[in-house]
Amino acid sequence: MPQVNPKILRWARDTAGLDIAEAAQKLGLREKRGVAPEERLAALEAGEVEPSRPLLLKIVKQYRRSLLTFYLSAPPQRGDRGQDFRTLPEDYSETDEALLDALIRDIRARQSLVRAVLEDEEDTAPLPFINSMNQSDGVEALVNGIRKTLQLTLEDFRAEANRNDAFNLLRSHTEEAGVFVLLIGNLGSYHTAIALETFRGFAVADQIAPFVIINDQDSRAAWSFTLVHELAHLWLGETGVSGGTAEGGVERFCNDVAGEFLLPASELSELRL
Repeated sequence: MPQVNPKILRWARDTAGLDIAEAAQKLGLREKRGVAPEERLAALEAGEVEPSRPLLLKIVKQYRRSLLTFYLSAPPQRGDRGQDFRTLPEDYSETDEALLDALIRDIRARQSLVRAVLEDEEDTAPLPFINSMNQSDGVEALVNGIRKTLQLTLEDFRAEANRNDAFNLLRSHTEEAGVFVLLIGNLGSYHTAIALETFRGFAVADQIAPFVIINDQDSRAAWSFTLVHELAHLWLGETGVSGGTAEGGVERFCNDVAGEFLLPASELSELRL
């Protein structure tokens, strides 16, 4: 019968963003025969003791890993984030980083399944707009490219009754163009909510099944901006995660695209007069 790999136990705890005391508490470990909870968990991670089945199932839940993971010979590779466009604050949370890694693994799994289904369909063709432009083409050209593909005018977008309806219209046109849009900001409960500084949006620039993920912990008023920002990444052919600040060149460019899409510079000039 296969045994749990103690190295995986330690790795899973670390990547869940938990120190040994926090993990012991979450797992409900108590002092037993004079051995403190932290010492009991340390013994498990050292391979001195094999976890019981009930305890292993608790570990699976608290560390957010599949059961089979703990029987692997080595830790699996990190979830593929593509490029990291974020500028993180010095005090960013490692727990949020672990939650983001778990979320991206989940998104990657979903995207792979969708791609496999689409590949089996005879009429599936690569989407021509993915990786169709460069920053050198300029903001206006990219905005026009997005508008043309989505078949959505600024007038139609603004004609909606409120911001929620406007976002829903934008999302609908995006999905009709072949891009899957998800609103996810946690792993199923508010306890696992991911801060905006860690993750605001994520784009998978795949020509068969492109995905855009928006952190729904953000204000609803910001969703449309984030969606267009991530669409810009798709047009540039860039898979990656965006955070709460935009200090990098490509992030500023994608912000400019989103801003021009929602509020053209010509209108801003008129407002200044």
